[in-house]
Amino acid sequence: MRTTIRGRNLTVSEKDRAYIERKLQRLERMLDDRSEAEVDLRVEGRAKAGDSHIVEVSVTAAGQRLRGVGASSTFTAAADEVIDKIERRVVEARQRPRKRRRSEQARYAESALPPEAIAGPDEPEEDSRIVKVKRFAIEPMFEEDAITRMEELGHTFFIFVDAENMRIAVLYRRKDGRYGLIEPEVGA
Repeated sequence: MRTTIRGRNLTVSEKDRAYIERKLQRLERMLDDRSEAEVDLRVEGRAKAGDSHIVEVSVTAAGQRLRGVGASSTFTAAADEVIDKIERRVVEARQRPRKRRRSEQARYAESALPPEAIAGPDEPEEDSRIVKVKRFAIEPMFEEDAITRMEELGHTFFIFVDAENMRIAVLYRRKDGRYGLIEPEVGA
């Protein structure tokens, strides 16, 4: 695994660099040689001094980008926190069924979003404003056809016009593997 460790407006000490590289070696046994890890270290002035040292880790493996952020009073503690998160994500990604992983990779490959826009749930939101609008043609179809189309695309939801009543509907995959259907009503 190729590793890059950078300090933003600071020089990374050899002690911190060696510690982070040693921690990242745990990931190497789970990833292939083409994997990359980028680590950014920075210090921010925060109201709570206990989380002023920030470590951001971004790992690219098998066409998938896993990102995480750790904050603590030292770089080593922040690195422990974030690398543990990334390690759990790598294990979860490896345990997912292979078929689903391929469909996710295809979805990200076809997506117009840059890899930086695919962020993990523990990353702080910089701005909550809409940054992209996507328009597409919707064609009338039956629920069964919508399920098939959603599965082909590898999405967890699909918007379509129901051919039975010519109204917009949202099909989504539930956590139990079944499907749900949302039929909005204006002014209800």
